[in-house]
Amino acid sequence: MYRIRFHGRGGQGMKMASHILGTAFFLAGFEVQDAPRFGAERRGAPIFAYVRAQRDPIKERGIISHPGLILVADESLVPMPAAGILDGVEKSSVLFLNSREDAATWKKRLNFPGKILAMDLIGADLNVPGGQRFFGAICAGAAAALVGVIPEDILLQAIEAELTHVEAEVIRENKTRALAAFQAMMEYSGIVKEGGGRQAAKFKKPEWIEVPFDEAGVSAPAIHGSRTSELMKTGAWRLRRPVINTSRCKGCWWVCSTFCPDSAIVAKDGRPHIDYDHCKGCMICMVQCSAHAITLVNEYEAEEADKSE
Repeated sequence: MYRIRFHGRGGQGMKMASHILGTAFFLAGFEVQDAPRFGAERRGAPIFAYVRAQRDPIKERGIISHPGLILVADESLVPMPAAGILDGVEKSSVLFLNSREDAATWKKRLNFPGKILAMDLIGADLNVPGGQRFFGAICAGAAAALVGVIPEDILLQAIEAELTHVEAEVIRENKTRALAAFQAMMEYSGIVKEGGGRQAAKFKKPEWIEVPFDEAGVSAPAIHGSRTSELMKTGAWRLRRPVINTSRCKGCWWVCSTFCPDSAIVAKDGRPHIDYDHCKGCMICMVQCSAHAITLVNEYEAEEADKSE
């Protein structure tokens, strides 16, 4: 059985990647399961989607605990324990990273028992407005090449089937980029092997942790008494950041700070100040700002501007 996990951030198209790859496997004659796994999260939050495929009926259920292929669309997820990138890896596992660093660099960083591949499949698309909408097709194309049992024409049929609701030009763009990723990875075609079945008799009973109940404090629209949230730098989830135009800001900080779901906006000298370590880039503050003083900036552009200062 092929067991594949796609890891990325909300909004990067990992759900679409699993759908495209699952449909491609199905069109190639396989039995298939594909599904995303995420909670009540927003854009930028770590999520994953998984695909199972084999010639016979699939009797496994639930998330994939021991993947044959782990495809990571965003390398910044690797050091985040909550992302679970390396959960269940084995010597037969293949880790593919969409990264500007080479595989040898990642091999030094990670204690990974299997094979590591790294390539910048997205490239300049990260800095092109709207380029993120092709992430799913690109990752699906790379995965299809690595398993080695899905021909190009089947991959293109799968994209057509999954994107019937969008314009023809968008479908063509997805096909072009998926095919480019497929061809770029063809030298590694078949590197991902089918894994054997899992015996329930070998499963270990989970060790449950008793969590004590804490009494609720006074309810308020914004929670300022944060605890462990201060330790989790959720700013790494962000794809776009809100920027306050001080010349237009009217100082009504209580509006944007109250609507911020993560209390990432606080008042300083009568003006709102954004804590970028904890801002997830949901842009609710931009929508609520009546003065239109908050604008959206691509995270990569903002990081480059910070470096130049």
